Amino acid sequence: MTEYKSELPRTELDQLGEFGLIDHLTKNIKLVQPSSQLGIGDDAAAIKLKKGLMLVSSDMLMEGIHFDLTYTPLKHLGYKAVAVNISDIAAMNGICSQITVNIGLSNRFSLEAVEELYEGIHLACAHYGCDLVGGDTTSSRAGLVISITAIGAVAPDKLVSRSEAKIHDLICVSGDLGGAYVGLQILEREKKVFLSDSVMKPQLEAYEYIVGRQLKAEARTDVVQWFRDSGIVPTAMIDLSDGLASDLLHICKQSGVGARIYEDKLPIDATTRDVALEFKLNPTTVALHGGEDYELLFTVSQDLHGKVEDQQGISIIGHITDASQGAELASVPGDMVVLEAQGWRHFGSRRIGEQ
Repeated sequence: MTEYKSELPRTELDQLGEFGLIDHLTKNIKLVQPSSQLGIGDDAAAIKLKKGLMLVSSDMLMEGIHFDLTYTPLKHLGYKAVAVNISDIAAMNGICSQITVNIGLSNRFSLEAVEELYEGIHLACAHYGCDLVGGDTTSSRAGLVISITAIGAVAPDKLVSRSEAKIHDLICVSGDLGGAYVGLQILEREKKVFLSDSVMKPQLEAYEYIVGRQLKAEARTDVVQWFRDSGIVPTAMIDLSDGLASDLLHICKQSGVGARIYEDKLPIDATTRDVALEFKLNPTTVALHGGEDYELLFTVSQDLHGKVEDQQGISIIGHITDASQGAELASVPGDMVVLEAQGWRHFGSRRIGEQ
């Protein structure tokens, strides 16, 4: 007798990417609890309490994917792991109050190494005023794995999601862009030098700012405090983890709008610009797609133009348009360039340091 086998079609994960996979897995999820105010699709979930809203966000960092221990000190890694989660709470206009930490460890890690990692975690908790209240540890065959859940709060009338940007709103960003990415290029270059000659010492003195942007990310909780002090509630907001273009497109998709940003308005530090050119990279491309800057990208109504323009460290880079116009960059020569998501792509072939 002939045996017939039915083969189900196979879809590779790199065809979807991280956000395509999330969309696919969550498309049929419906919130049934009245307390679940905001679910998947923003930087944090919002859960209704008797007073205010609780914010919950969770993130995972994988060795070899998100960090390389060749050049990442464990103390810095612990600090950054906390900061990037607190950044998600800040992106909802909230304040983080507690975190939990889950780690997976291979047998190559000593007690002293784990203590160094936790020293960075404790430093971040002290800096941001949050408590470490729990977590889990387990063995790992995939190197070091860190998963952190951040818990925070925001008043219902201060909650900011990605979905309320309006036509004519101003598009604003804190800080400067692209520094973390070019910092990573420097670290990768020095790693190659080290691997070829372990006697050589890394030459990082001239690159302190951008290397710091990569190794010691900071959540922009100061911007959230400025919102409070100034009576500003953004219409939409997101933190820049995947790159300006990708994250702006998230706001456009969630809000059902388009966007126009201007190349000459993008805040790029002089060191970032110089190092990008050193690596034969276009500084604008680095600013648009570099990722891991953890600045806040937000929209506000035009009547707040004066307040925003006067605030040091905040740049107005464009405005929200009708969805039919799409998302575009007005280049310095005057061309209109369609914005595409070209930042970090999970489940593809790219890894740390690859372009």
